[in-house]
Amino acid sequence: MNMSFYSGAVGASQQMKRMNIQANNISNVNNTGFKAERATFHHLMYGNLMGINQENLPKGSGTKVAKASVDFSCKGYAETGRTFDFAIEGDGFFALYDPMADGEISFTRDGAFMMAQFQVPPPEDAEPEIDPVTGEEIEPQPTIEWRLSDNEGRCVLDSMGNFIVIDPDDRKAELDVGVFDYQVYDGMLHADGERFLPIDKNGDLYLGTGEVIQGYLEMSNVDLAEEFVKVIEAQRAYSYALRMVQTSDEIEQTINGLPN
Repeated sequence: MNMSFYSGAVGASQQMKRMNIQANNISNVNNTGFKAERATFHHLMYGNLMGINQENLPKGSGTKVAKASVDFSCKGYAETGRTFDFAIEGDGFFALYDPMADGEISFTRDGAFMMAQFQVPPPEDAEPEIDPVTGEEIEPQPTIEWRLSDNEGRCVLDSMGNFIVIDPDDRKAELDVGVFDYQVYDGMLHADGERFLPIDKNGDLYLGTGEVIQGYLEMSNVDLAEEFVKVIEAQRAYSYALRMVQTSDEIEQTINGLPN
């Protein structure tokens, strides 16, 4: 009897996790470059039980959400005409360098970039200048540099892994926006927004074969019809799991009420 309580409770909690995944997909339906996630279930303890006429009957303790697999398919592009909007036609990702997170490099398909101002510290071996009037030493000062950024403090990298510096007087100049790729996508960690972080399973990083197209953005690949169907499935499964708990409770109450 306790096993039915456990299976029902586990089923309800895992369906809640599934609905959270679907809700996150729906909330990002209009976010450029977003990749939908799919809940992948895996059974818990499982085995066979000897039944009537020596028949093997399956016995288990429910299932759990093993992972949220990411769908990396592309559902099309939207033309924006903006100078710093980019999309990748084919495979690959844009690389983002985060100076505020110990140089973390993440990858995205969202090419909604902008021109942002960054302060560049002087070189460590820079010599101080001498004031021609007072003769005093002037310590080296940081310089200002305009870079291609994701508007969250991260810098977009070119094909050589360097920052993309923009001339504010020539914003229409052609930019070398890098495209990078991995052999295996499975297991990439879905960071906040539309960014992904690689793991050892993904293999080595190499230059991608995708073509950068300017003035376009990749659309979200969330299919609202499919997501609503999956929400209904999760709601039904959730109610059935709770019904299992309720039925088990009613049976146990009946048994406890029987006379000795």
